[in-house]
Amino acid sequence: MTTCVFVQLRCRPGKTYEVAEEIVLREIHSELYSTSGEYDLLMKLYIPKDQDVGKFINEKLLDIPNIDRSLTTLTFNAF
Repeated sequence: MTTCVFVQLRCRPGKTYEVAEEIVLREIHSELYSTSGEYDLLMKLYIPKDQDVGKFINEKLLDIPNIDRSLTTLTFNAF
């Protein structure tokens, strides 16, 4: 079983492509999109149920250089 999580990332100016390339290399995402608005990237990922969501994101994603801010949305039941 897994937990579906959406993470929005705000990158330093001019660094969005570098951040996206590093995410792709780490192969932790299900989907990755560039977005308009307050955040630059939106990613969907599945985290194993036995793992702490915050720790997983901190250790596997937020150590990527040039990420200024993140917003994580947990999901519950699908309708």
